[in-house]
Amino acid sequence: MKIFSKYISKYLLSFIGLILVLVVLNITAFAFTFYNAISRNFESNSPQNTLKEVAEASSVNGITDDAEKMLTANSLWAMYLNTEGSCNWTVNLPQEIPTEYTIQDIAIFSRGYLKDYPVFIWSDENGLLVIGYPKNSYIKITSNYYSIDIIRRIPLFFLGILVFDLAVLFLAYSHSKAKISKNTEPIISSIAALSEGKSINVTVNGELSEIATSINKASNIISRQNTARANWISGVSHDIRTPLSIIMGYSERIVNDKDAGNQIKEQAAIISRQSTKIKDLVQDLNLVSKLEYEMQPLQKENIRLSKLLRSYAIDLINSGLPDCYSLEVNISPTVENTMIECDAKLITRAINNLVQNSIHSNPEGCTIILALQITDNKLLLTIQDNGIGVATEKLEELKNKPHYMESTDDRLDLRHGLGLLLVRQIVEAHHGTIEIESKLQEGYKTNIYFLFDFNP
Repeated sequence: MKIFSKYISKYLLSFIGLILVLVVLNITAFAFTFYNAISRNFESNSPQNTLKEVAEASSVNGITDDAEKMLTANSLWAMYLNTEGSCNWTVNLPQEIPTEYTIQDIAIFSRGYLKDYPVFIWSDENGLLVIGYPKNSYIKITSNYYSIDIIRRIPLFFLGILVFDLAVLFLAYSHSKAKISKNTEPIISSIAALSEGKSINVTVNGELSEIATSINKASNIISRQNTARANWISGVSHDIRTPLSIIMGYSERIVNDKDAGNQIKEQAAIISRQSTKIKDLVQDLNLVSKLEYEMQPLQKENIRLSKLLRSYAIDLINSGLPDCYSLEVNISPTVENTMIECDAKLITRAINNLVQNSIHSNPEGCTIILALQITDNKLLLTIQDNGIGVATEKLEELKNKPHYMESTDDRLDLRHGLGLLLVRQIVEAHHGTIEIESKLQEGYKTNIYFLFDFNP
């Protein structure tokens, strides 16, 4: 946790530092932009300089041609008022501007506007020079003035700064996210794999290397534990075989002994049957353990699953299937020649476990159907019966409880659920998926999906 805290704190401090840099840049950009914008009002083309230049080029009787051209080029107008308030001359004067003024009129517009035109005044001993700018070109506040165009640009300026800041922050976020993901994704993936019991070896450089080392150590410990557990189960399975074989041998001898009484023979037969169950249980347990810890090498080969299914059905019938059970094999023509790479013995084992489940769970008999077809570009193997089925709550329990020792379903013999777990392990070892469907008194159905190279 301390390593992660330091790692996150590092990026958090970097992010805060970036925000401070952006604040400084924003203030600097604001000051520089508006200093340049406002300073332009006091350069050679500012209203005051223009007013001074026109005043120098005019007199009480008129204005020079150059000054008049300059006014026209800049969309300005001008007039000269004598001491009596009358116009001596005008240039580009709008029709709405009067030519006669009182002292009160002059006092009113001299500080601001004349008919909404910003005006600037130059006085001499003979009268007043008035220069008018276009409406909405300047805002005049007391003794100062500001460009309305600049004021209108203020929201755009702040919007531009905001967009720039957001863009920089987004790029910083994306960069940080990509870098963090690059460093943490291998760790997260390895933890997920570790939770599934898989052996991993993750390599990460930088601040998170210690975490990677710890994960690798944990993986090695779990791998050694899994190997030891699998070897222990294998050893126990091997050690049980010898005494179990002796028990089965003696029980068979008693069953076949002519001198033994009927009651003794029946008890010996029970011992023989239960010994066979123990033998199958040990074999299943050993195989489940090897598949779970990936210690069972798969003897994969390309086979026709339709052929395997028919062969199994024939062997099951020839082995003496009771008359109360009927077996149907439905194979779609589209999958008749479909090849799939698999371990034929393990697939047969999975099919047999499910069929035997139907047989054991329906002692009064049922119809068992083996079907093979293609659906959604997957090979679908279905084993179902029309027997007693299971209740909904039992079905959910069967689906959700992963370990066979937690299965409490009385309907499923399957050696306490071990047979079904073995089916799942076999299917997953072939990268397939399994689905279970059942309702009470409506049969039991298992769908197994396999991926394969689809050649229509």
